Amino acid sequence: MDIQIANRQKRHPISLRKLRRRTRIILDALKSPEGEISILLVDDPQIAAMNRRFLGREGPTNVIAFPMQEGRFSGLSPNLLGDVVISVDCAHREARAAGSAVDERIAQLLVHGILHLYGYDHENDAADARRMAAKSRRLLKLIETDSKHETRNKFKCSKR
Repeated sequence: MDIQIANRQKRHPISLRKLRRRTRIILDALKSPEGEISILLVDDPQIAAMNRRFLGREGPTNVIAFPMQEGRFSGLSPNLLGDVVISVDCAHREARAAGSAVDERIAQLLVHGILHLYGYDHENDAADARRMAAKSRRLLKLIETDSKHETRNKFKCSKR
C-alpha cells in the first residue's frame, strides 16, 4: 500500500499520521491493500482553482477526487486508485457549522473522496446516493472504532 500525503495549506494543523492510518483502514475495508493513493490537503483558493480548471465550477468545494481506474489513463497501473484533494479551510467551516470536530469532518471527506475513486456517485441517481451514503457510514464506523481503540491504548499504563 502506497499512501502519499501532501499538506499544502498552512492555516490548520493536521495529523498526517492519523490521516494515513485512516486511509489504510478505508483501503483495507475496500479490499485494496495494494492500492496506491495520493491525498492533498489544500486551502480554499487552491481547491477553487482546481475546481475551476478540472470541473468547470466556480468557488471552493470541500473535496475533489481524481480517479485513475477509469478514463484515458486507467490501464497505467492496476493499483493506482487516484488522488483525493481536501480543502481544510472548508472542513473547518463545515465542522463548526455542524458542531462537530474538524478531525471528524476530515475523515468524512476522506471517505467521500475515496469512494468516488471507486466509482461511487451521489449526484446522478438517488439509489446510487443511498448506496454511497450507506458505504460511507460503514467506513466511518470502522474509523471511529479504531480511534476509540487507539485512545484506550494511548492511556494504558504498562507494568514493569
